[in-house]
Amino acid sequence: MESFVEQECEMRLVAAPGGSVAVPTRLSYSPYDPYAVEVTFRFGQSCPVTWVFSRELLAEGLDGPCGQGDVRIWPVLGDARREALCLVLSAPDGSAVLEVPTAVVERWLKRTYQVVPAGREAELLDLDVELCGLLGEAA
Repeated sequence: MESFVEQECEMRLVAAPGGSVAVPTRLSYSPYDPYAVEVTFRFGQSCPVTWVFSRELLAEGLDGPCGQGDVRIWPVLGDARREALCLVLSAPDGSAVLEVPTAVVERWLKRTYQVVPAGREAELLDLDVELCGLLGEAA
């Protein structure tokens, strides 16, 4: 069974109305953190930037606007279908608006649900071990 699900793709950083810049991106999922997804952006020669947020949030964004605060997601409609997904990532220094083809995210999410079906995430967590780790105690 495949444990980690990764997908290289290109997102578009919306720089101005009508303008965007390509950003090489990696989508990552691990059953060791079954509720979360990682999105890693590689901007030129600088260090990669990784955002971690809920897999459920990403899935909900395929169907309509969702999210509050640092991560907001919604589908971008074109020709009566969802053609892209818009992600707005906000930090104290500013916000970034990115777009990714919906089909890329849908295929990748489907693979993550083959590894860990929706609603089965808690079965992979050992809460006693996690709690001991947080409290600095031996399990």
